[in-house]
Amino acid sequence: MRGLLKSIGPAIIVAAVVLGPGSILTSSKVGATFGVLGLPVVVCAAVLMIGMVALSARLGAVYEGSLCTELRERLGSGVTIVIGLILFGLVALFQSSNNIALIGGLEALFGESEWSLGMRLGILLVFNGLIVASLYLLRNLYSSVEKLMKFLIGLMSLAFLVNLVVAYSRPRGYVPVEPSETPNLLPLLGMIGTTFSVGGAFYQAYLVKEKGWGLGDLRKGLTDSVVSISVLGIMTMAILLTSYRVFYGHEESVVLSSVGEVALQLEPLFGPWARVVFASGILAGALSSFLVNCLIGGTVMSDSLGKGARLSDSGPVHLTALALVIGMGVAMMFFAREGSTVVLITIAQAMTVLGIPALAAALVYLGTRKDLKGERKVPAPIIGIAGLGFLVSCGLACLTAVKVYGKLTGG
Repeated sequence: MRGLLKSIGPAIIVAAVVLGPGSILTSSKVGATFGVLGLPVVVCAAVLMIGMVALSARLGAVYEGSLCTELRERLGSGVTIVIGLILFGLVALFQSSNNIALIGGLEALFGESEWSLGMRLGILLVFNGLIVASLYLLRNLYSSVEKLMKFLIGLMSLAFLVNLVVAYSRPRGYVPVEPSETPNLLPLLGMIGTTFSVGGAFYQAYLVKEKGWGLGDLRKGLTDSVVSISVLGIMTMAILLTSYRVFYGHEESVVLSSVGEVALQLEPLFGPWARVVFASGILAGALSSFLVNCLIGGTVMSDSLGKGARLSDSGPVHLTALALVIGMGVAMMFFAREGSTVVLITIAQAMTVLGIPALAAALVYLGTRKDLKGERKVPAPIIGIAGLGFLVSCGLACLTAVKVYGKLTGG
């Protein structure tokens, strides 16, 4: 058991950033809309994520340089800069959802339906200021982040599993009715995208470098990937099953528009304590993805520019701080004038069309180089699963392109 715990580290950070507000909300929507039919989708997405994370972990261990360094030597600096810009843009713009979820979780935790604009903006300023300060003040940033993510994953696990047990230990209180209309597939597709996070998988190679793992730690990297992402899948299934038990087939339509709303809607059924437990899980999800989300964009952007790829370098820290500021600014625009972020989110979605398949292709490309021989060679099953993940990422990108086109044309 001690050996297993020592093998868990980098991928638990990836799992923590993936199991954020978006994953919680989409899993809840899928459970309320599709019921248990969403479970096979979670399993498939988790398997694809395990394959992609395991590939990235192995690349981080077998290559001497970082991913962008290896890509630059083979494909040129232009390719790496494009990858860095796309990932940084995605991270910076979508960071706003973590800021919004932070406020929603706090409001749900304290039973407030809505706080004043000044209070919301003040909380965001203080919290982001503390995160930025920690970037510059913590001496061993990686070690601190790993310990914090393990704690937050544990808190989320406890919160969501407690609610799952409570949900199935009490009667539904209504007779389930089969939906008369075909459910909207967007929440289901969204759950695939939030569980199978290629950007998070790409960052795994950098975390392995921070951990100091090399050729002698390949087994640790695989164990870390399988265990940590399995925890991600189990937590996603727990949220989905709780939502299924509480909301699926209700005679009155249930609209889950925010993670805070999910927590508040549990209160009439389970009482205030269940709302507190679920809201604690939401806050843990928002906090776990808050810093690491920006670290992904900041580190890869810095590496693509040749400004360093380690958290001890100034480049990743400065660009991570910039991503935090941009995400906070977009969230403040949202609270000050709701709807003002539509154009920015549309731009981020457009970046997804190019960015996600590009990241997946880069991982598969580096994993299939002929110079990887002997123990450095990536096993065929990992390449096979990662290759399938690349095809899935292309499909998701095409669906996103259709969605973005519809927004731009008003369709």
